[in-house]
Amino acid sequence: MMVDRRHPDPTGTPSGPAAVPLYGFQPPVGTPYGLEVSTVEDFFAQHDDWPWNPPRPGRATFHYLIAITEGELRHDVDHVTRTVTPGQWLWVRPGHAQCWHPPGAARGTFILFEPDVLRPDLARLLAPLTAHDAPAVLSPHPDDTDWLQQTALQLLDEHRALGRRPLAIHHALRRSLLEALLLRLANSPGIAPTATATGGTGRADRYGRFLDALELHFRELHQAADYAELLGCSVRTLSRAAQDATGKGVRELIDDRRLLEARRLLGAARWDARAVAAHLGFTDPANFGRFFRDRTGLTPAAFAARDTTTDQ
Repeated sequence: MMVDRRHPDPTGTPSGPAAVPLYGFQPPVGTPYGLEVSTVEDFFAQHDDWPWNPPRPGRATFHYLIAITEGELRHDVDHVTRTVTPGQWLWVRPGHAQCWHPPGAARGTFILFEPDVLRPDLARLLAPLTAHDAPAVLSPHPDDTDWLQQTALQLLDEHRALGRRPLAIHHALRRSLLEALLLRLANSPGIAPTATATGGTGRADRYGRFLDALELHFRELHQAADYAELLGCSVRTLSRAAQDATGKGVRELIDDRRLLEARRLLGAARWDARAVAAHLGFTDPANFGRFFRDRTGLTPAAFAARDTTTDQ
């Protein structure tokens, strides 16, 4: 069960030391509708050979949401090690690079779900929570902690009740419990007020879909036309959506995302410049060096030498 036999995308990241495979959602046979629920302890007990023995990084097209109730869980998200303690939640969003650590005494509910499990109106409302740059570790308000843990357990119980009710009702209950849980998590410190996401226009929706596509493909797709084709719109339409949301052009946003990844890999992850260049789709390390220096004022080597240890 769970994710230990998910297969990387054969058209994903390049081979070599910088490759970080991309995993799709492949739940066990009989698990319906892009949502899977278990516990941290069951996951590790049943899959002690993957992916932490030996640990190796990977990316997924779906969300990992883990509530810790006992012990501590250490988990790398975008090449930074996070420590999650009881009452906190770990959220690994689609496109994040992640790497597991041995579980120790960690206990809690483990939820995996695809983005399209959420209804479109709820997805817009929850956009600040599901955004790639939202916090990886959430510390809900103390008044919410028990409610969230109980709701997660109810979701786990309903997930395990497959066959007890008609399938459509079973899925509606699971989705309703998940959405209720996420709406409460959206009040966590560090998350923008959900009211800012309620004015969902066509352009805002398109920009949100562009961000989702960018997180999955910024390593290999570097032109605005690539993303316009993925989204089924013109470059001009996509550019207007980006300008409305950020004041920046599509190409600038693509370059910003590649630069952010480069800073993370050169700093906290300690990759060398040649490996970073290959990972980000540069055919020549010298071109990557110019790209990085033009935007930071530093060569990749000089930036790495600053001994960066935190997420940039």
